[in-house]
Amino acid sequence: MKINIIENRKKFFTFSTILVALSLVMLVTKGINYGLDFTGGNLIQVKFEKTIELKELNPILDEISKEIPEVSSISRKVQISDAGEVIIRTPEMKEGEKNKFLSLLENKIGKYDLLRSDKVGASIGSELKTTAITALIVGILLIVGYITIRFEFKFAIAAVIALFHDVLIAVGGIALLGYEVNTPFIAAVLTILGYSINDTIVVFDRIREVIKKKKVGTLGEAINLSVNQTLTRSINTSFTTFLAILAILLFGGASLKVFITTLLIGVLIGTYSSIFLASPLIFLLDKDKKLEDIGNHTTK
Repeated sequence: MKINIIENRKKFFTFSTILVALSLVMLVTKGINYGLDFTGGNLIQVKFEKTIELKELNPILDEISKEIPEVSSISRKVQISDAGEVIIRTPEMKEGEKNKFLSLLENKIGKYDLLRSDKVGASIGSELKTTAITALIVGILLIVGYITIRFEFKFAIAAVIALFHDVLIAVGGIALLGYEVNTPFIAAVLTILGYSINDTIVVFDRIREVIKKKKVGTLGEAINLSVNQTLTRSINTSFTTFLAILAILLFGGASLKVFITTLLIGVLIGTYSSIFLASPLIFLLDKDKKLEDIGNHTTK
């Protein structure tokens, strides 16, 4: 079965617009839940001997915060995992304040095992955030430069729009789930950029080949033929990648959840955009140009 990408492009554009709009709504209403890496502070992970629920834990933490003024002015983020491990995030505490906090926890709740205790300074967190944003911008600029040299600037525009589409939906999905944005999340976003652009370039390369060999008479026909010729390859590659990511998501543990979930969303939406968004965008940008003129640009 062949898909007429160009004839149905308005449906694909509408679907993408809806997904992007929903992602923006999530980002505005729920916002990004920055993790310790970017905000700075202390992360304490403990497992109490007795089971405790969040509704019991929060009032106790409110009492403790009154005895440690340094952490009372900023709300804490508390999470209890399926295994009963309690993760508490506080503003940055000195060693003495942290020890007092842990002592009060034991007095008011009971004995526990300290599984993890991390500290990130606020200035380091801010620097990490700036570095992460810079890495994303540099990555996108390098991709634009490569595609412009390999194909032409309008191909680069289509690819970058598709990339923004993929990243925005992935970030919106994480905002919807309420997961923390940390350095592994940034690594996942950069991986999405690479994966998505790789799939897109495969389709672009086939479009260029079809145009060069003049197998069809119009740009729309060239895009339809190219997408259908690469469709099986794109789906098979994405499906095998999806299975590997799904296995890690199910068995990789809580520490990999944000990274893998972001990748899972990115792979699915990246496959969609490579097939149904990037190629129709080329048609939208070049539909009034003669096929021979496009061929002259893309085969230099």
